[in-house]
Amino acid sequence: MSKIIKHILVIRLSAMGDVAMIVPVLSAFTQQYPDVKVTVLTREFFAPFFRDLSNVCIFPADVKGKHKGLLGLYKLSKELKTLHIDAVADLHNVIRSKILKFFFSEIKFIQIDKGREEKKALTSGRIIKQLKTTHQRYADVFETLGYKIDLRNPSFPEQSKLNDKTLSIVGTDTRKWIGIAPFAQYEPKMYPLELMESVIGTLSKTHKILLFGGGKKEIETLNSITSKFDNVENLAGNLSLNEELDVISNLDVMLSMDSGNAHIAAMFGIKVISIWGVTHPFSGFSPFNQPEDYALLSDRNQYPKIPTSIYGNKYPENYKEVSRSISPEQIIEKINLALE
Repeated sequence: MSKIIKHILVIRLSAMGDVAMIVPVLSAFTQQYPDVKVTVLTREFFAPFFRDLSNVCIFPADVKGKHKGLLGLYKLSKELKTLHIDAVADLHNVIRSKILKFFFSEIKFIQIDKGREEKKALTSGRIIKQLKTTHQRYADVFETLGYKIDLRNPSFPEQSKLNDKTLSIVGTDTRKWIGIAPFAQYEPKMYPLELMESVIGTLSKTHKILLFGGGKKEIETLNSITSKFDNVENLAGNLSLNEELDVISNLDVMLSMDSGNAHIAAMFGIKVISIWGVTHPFSGFSPFNQPEDYALLSDRNQYPKIPTSIYGNKYPENYKEVSRSISPEQIIEKINLALE
């Protein structure tokens, strides 16, 4: 007779978007299996993502400090074993988690199937079809542990109340709030900034625009954009992650690249209009529970090699600005339709 699983360790150390994609899956899991405790092993910075989930706690992994290297991972495994974990759902499946699997040889340890061969076929052009979503791949790990998760009919957290500091920045505008996150890790995933400025300029005439990003260079760029228009505020560098999440939960719509902000907004049930450059939703990284037509795709007739890679880091030189094939008017129209 197999051991009853009362406590599952979930591993997902990075990246931001991938960690955010866990949240809707764990939300469904905790509602459908309220008697099972979940501990998420991730970076401490990501802990606020899980703040609205009952029966879920965070164990911070310090992979650049005390948990660095083989000895550090051994120490981490010893620390985790004091939690009396019954099974492990490895939603990352990288070298670090494979080493942890060796240290947890005595319990059930299920790793995600990332579908690498299918994704390789997609980016090589051998197949052009929708692959299994990352959310479903996460759910499949739990099903292998004996817990089938139904991701249909999700529920989302209520809007957060904004603190005085946040309100002093965003204001109490009664117009629709549009979040815009114009950056991505790789340039070919980004919409050209001068075209994005055109989108912001038009939308700011009738709506409140809140800009998201991070890093010194991005903050400088967003400050420059903010200075050109009324009804536009830059939140980057001005709020904590918890406060940014509070704002996102109050948005009417988020405009984002294929990037982390799309998944963060989606975990709150916010409408997400996503822009896709050299990547493609067929890879399985669409924001959770969004209509298919909320994904604005670059022109594959003009750029037939799309998707050139899963993450946007590999592409022909002349594909650097493929999303220029999406007009500002298309984006504005899609946002206005979503707001109706």
